[in-house]
Order: sequence, then structure tokens, then C-alpha cells
Amino acid sequence: MAVPSFVQLDPAIERWNRMREDAYKHFRFTRRTSLITFTGCVLIPSVIYYVASETQYKFNWTGKRKGDSLVRS
Repeated sequence: MAVPSFVQLDPAIERWNRMREDAYKHFRFTRRTSLITFTGCVLIPSVIYYVASETQYKFNWTGKRKGDSLVRS
């Protein structure tokens, strides 16, 4: 037994929801989506890794006092 609904459904919103739910069915790799994928999955993590590995042993924070240099010698 169905319960009566007092909410009217907007056809435009229903079409938009259906489009969002079925987006994976119509996805194709184009030049733009390939560039976005490469940037997010390869370029940004490699830049973060490079910066982290270059500055890993550059500074020494243990036992420093006011006025002491943080750069390792």
C-alpha cells in the first residue's frame, strides 16, 4: 500500500539526478579528462614526494633554542 506524497517532483531535477547517477556509463577518456587524471594521480603526488624528499634532512628541530639556526651543517 502506497503512502500519498504531498511533494511534487520537478522533472528537471529528476533528469539531472538521473544524469548524475548514470555518469559513469557515458564516461570516455578525452584529452581533457586524461590531462586531469594525469595531473591528479601522477603529477601532484610526484611533486609532493620530491619536495618532501628534498627537505627531509635539511632542518634539525631537536634541542634548538631561541636564536639557534635550524639548518643542518
